[in-house]
Amino acid sequence: MKYMIGADIGTTSTKAVLYDLKGQVKAYANVGYPLYQTTPDMAEEDPAEIFDAVIEVLGQVMRKGQVKPGELQGVSFSAAMHSLILMDAQNQPLTRAITWADNRAAKYSHELKDNGLGHAIYQHTGTPIHPMAPLSKIIWLNREQPELCAQAVQYIDIKTYVFQRLFHTYKMDYSIASATGLFNIFELDWDQQALEVAGITREQLPELVAPTDQILGLDPAYSQVTGISTDVPFIFGASDGVLSNLGVNAIDPGVVAVTIGTSGAVRVVVDHPVVDPNGNLFCYALTKDKWVVGGPVNNGGIVFRWVRDQLFAPEKITAEQMRVSTYDILTQIAEKIPAGSDGLLFHPYLGGERAPIWDADARGSFFGLTRQHTRAHMVRAALEGIVYNLYMVMLMIEGVAGKPKSIQATGGFARSELWRQMLADVFEQDVTIPESFESSCLGAAVLGMQSLGLIDDLSAVKDMIGVTNVHQPKEANFEVYRELIPIWIRLTRALSPEYSAIADFQRRHMQIEADIDD
Repeated sequence: MKYMIGADIGTTSTKAVLYDLKGQVKAYANVGYPLYQTTPDMAEEDPAEIFDAVIEVLGQVMRKGQVKPGELQGVSFSAAMHSLILMDAQNQPLTRAITWADNRAAKYSHELKDNGLGHAIYQHTGTPIHPMAPLSKIIWLNREQPELCAQAVQYIDIKTYVFQRLFHTYKMDYSIASATGLFNIFELDWDQQALEVAGITREQLPELVAPTDQILGLDPAYSQVTGISTDVPFIFGASDGVLSNLGVNAIDPGVVAVTIGTSGAVRVVVDHPVVDPNGNLFCYALTKDKWVVGGPVNNGGIVFRWVRDQLFAPEKITAEQMRVSTYDILTQIAEKIPAGSDGLLFHPYLGGERAPIWDADARGSFFGLTRQHTRAHMVRAALEGIVYNLYMVMLMIEGVAGKPKSIQATGGFARSELWRQMLADVFEQDVTIPESFESSCLGAAVLGMQSLGLIDDLSAVKDMIGVTNVHQPKEANFEVYRELIPIWIRLTRALSPEYSAIADFQRRHMQIEADIDD
């Protein structure tokens, strides 16, 4: 038997899946780690904790799958985008991994937008100007912690950190690089203008490699711990977003992938780099001839978690005692409320927002509350607000890639029948739920199989996924949403001028506990 491992270094956990060459799951492992936050804008993780999780999941799937010598063909990686770690001359991290959710560089993102440099750089890089991007993070660190930057020999992401520890070399794939704001997507090289604005040199950045490039010579110590031979090739892989498209077979023109996990995204594949005239959409590499255009949102499942913890604490305790999912209980509660939540609207901006508004200062709100509204209305309105926000992203994508032909839905929310139907009703499109397990891991494995010549091309993924459900829009529901969505969009624009004022107040007065996220 021949196997392939697809591993995904995510924001809250690292997962590894052992697949056979037909894409069937043979073993699975998942190890989580905390997010560290001591101010409202901070969101960091410990690189060593993440590396340990990577080693643990690789070892687990090898043991669970009882993989024999010679059976493992390769290991291919997916990883979350936009992380930043500063490394010193001894290859030790000077910082934690500063994640995409960290907004401390907001001031410098605003500067880039205001002086016009940001839009010029976006036209080369395809990365929207936002504090999520390493470009803004590096400017922030150079301005506010110059003594730290003076010690930095390399500016890397979490996947590069993992590969450096495994293989003792600094290399970054085009896909991760295309999400830094420092990479010219048309030249497949570091962008000179972006480097000058960031205040770093190309020597301080990893060597660029294609997502399908391989590396041999796993450190013997980690070979022994994981059970993976030193002659097994590791494939650099790509970012989690683009590999999720591949993992659900959303790689043909017009096939849109909508993902909601902790955060979320709407993405479609095109055959060449494309940038949005307004700078609101990303364009990231999957391969040299497949590029993913779309928009990421900060606020997906994390909003549902907030609803659970802050509005339904008694139900959470009951669910834990009964050993059932609180989310299932909340979904059942929300199902009793009609589409549109009787006019209650929710803006899900609990952690600032990337697409569609690209405002790190954005804040959440309920609008339209009356005495007749209940907690059940609030939970449904929160779910609808998440979907309305994704729909706004889809409208932007239509401007550069045309109307969608079909939608593939993935992520934790895809397990909810209510959410799947809500997505179909708001988007007025059939929504297909692929059966594929851990889409980013499968995408990484398929990319690895192509690199190793085990499949002819990426289209082989269509035989590796199934279809569990197809949801069709219900006319009675989408007519309600047609009426409410314009109000929701106008309200978003009306609130926008006040976001910075309330965010500034919160930064000065709000204190939060460290070490969050379960």
